[in-house]
Amino acid sequence: MFSKTPNSPATGSGAPTRPEPMPQSAEPARAAAAGPRGQKLASLVASDMTLEGNITGGGELQVDGTIKGDVRVEHVTIGDGGHVDGGVFAEAVEVRGRVSGSITAKQVRLYGACHVDGDITHEQLAMETGAFFQGRSLRLQRPVAQPTVIPPNAPRPEPAASPAPAAPNGLGAKPSPAA
Repeated sequence: MFSKTPNSPATGSGAPTRPEPMPQSAEPARAAAAGPRGQKLASLVASDMTLEGNITGGGELQVDGTIKGDVRVEHVTIGDGGHVDGGVFAEAVEVRGRVSGSITAKQVRLYGACHVDGDITHEQLAMETGAFFQGRSLRLQRPVAQPTVIPPNAPRPEPAASPAPAAPNGLGAKPSPAA
């Protein structure tokens, strides 16, 4: 039924050989699913799916279908046919499809065929020619460190020793020795 072909290497042990890795495809979700062990796999909302409700998690999400609700994950990719009707909150967001709502992320990339109708709050924003964006672009503000407040009854630190006053001649406190 099965026979070895002359071009296949002999294993000697009779154990099956390891299959060749799958080639990288153009679709990010399928490429992530074919990755090596230990790599996080992206969750996929397929093109024929509609989800109603909020989605939260710590990994990646590929949206090729429709989500009616907020999305909160580490990395979101909205594919060509994908649509999110709600807010998107992530570390990184890539939009090829449609978003009807606000986007809040450190890195946002809008591809040429995308359509975003809502505000984008970001640290980095990249837009390709042809991308549609209607809303406000707001710079993400990092929280400013609060100054240390010393209570009125706390002991005050000792002031540092002040430098010696300059001599009236402007040459310093000690005159230079005559040569």
